Amino acid sequence: MLGHRFLKYTPQNQSPFDKLFDIFKQLLTYTSGDVGEALSWLTELDKEYKLTNKDYGIGDFINDLREKGYIKEEQPGSGNFGVTAKTEKAIRQSALERIFGKLKKSKQGNHKTVHTGSGDEMSSDLRDYQFGDSVEQISMLESFRNAQINHGIGEFMMSEDDLLVQEKEHKSQTSTVLMIDISHSMILYGEDRITPAKNVAMALAELISTKYPKDTLDIIVFGDDAWQIEIKDLPYLQVGPYHTNTVAGLELAMDILRRRKNANKQIFMITDGKPSCIKENGGYYKNSFGLDRKIVGKCLRLADSCRRLKIPITTFMIATDPYLQSFVEEFTQANAGKAFYTSLKGLGEYLFEDFEQNKKRRVR
Repeated sequence: MLGHRFLKYTPQNQSPFDKLFDIFKQLLTYTSGDVGEALSWLTELDKEYKLTNKDYGIGDFINDLREKGYIKEEQPGSGNFGVTAKTEKAIRQSALERIFGKLKKSKQGNHKTVHTGSGDEMSSDLRDYQFGDSVEQISMLESFRNAQINHGIGEFMMSEDDLLVQEKEHKSQTSTVLMIDISHSMILYGEDRITPAKNVAMALAELISTKYPKDTLDIIVFGDDAWQIEIKDLPYLQVGPYHTNTVAGLELAMDILRRRKNANKQIFMITDGKPSCIKENGGYYKNSFGLDRKIVGKCLRLADSCRRLKIPITTFMIATDPYLQSFVEEFTQANAGKAFYTSLKGLGEYLFEDFEQNKKRRVR
């Protein structure tokens, strides 16, 4: 089963290094950045699927990783390796290509809205001149052509009615907070839910940094508590022995977005369970059995607060239990947001599609 998971990403026309590197990057995500464990898995896969040959072995691959700057010894002579920033970037790019397709880097602020007017980029759309329009917006070539059509070419004249203005397009910029559930249920029942969530987060981070560099993306993880992590930390993210404090995650997300200057703000939340924990009187109030109305009530109040602040929440529920769906429906209604009940396989596609739709629909 493990072999099928990785071999489908190894085209036959790749070099020996690239073939192994594609698998190695995925293994690093599964092992939370543990180079030694990833290389051990790679060696086992090589034994079973003959990934190397007599001309290029795992030892050659390790040497190439070092020479190309993808791994480094944590202490000289220790034999223990860690990944470099170059590898972290490569993992994010790989996640982006797998989930979102190979997207080319575009100009900054490349988010079109449905509105036109005084904006950032010239459009191909023309309209009649209106009082108050800037002189710089007048298309002289089209206005001269219009004047010739309207008045002939004998004695040239131009009136206000001949003037055509070239529209400009608004460009929307968005601040996004991505919340990732790292409670214990994300690895329960033999199903790894945290690795797909990490892959989606890395792909979204790479998408924003390459295609929408004026946008901001903040990553929050939440278990018993919630805290912010750096994008570079995503490959090392692990599930803990935690309950699900959705309230703490939402409070931190709202605090972050209050400090962001972009008018468009949104929250994406990836979770597989109900909220089961809140902080109270310096301690934790927990209940893992069903839906606790005390905990749920605080979640719903925060969802409503986000709605009033015009911060939509899109929930990606990677579980299908009916009572979980009832909570998500109530939560989504309070926020006037959206919810997707998705499998792990479709998580990235759903998130990407919703992100792009939000960018097209919203204005600054």
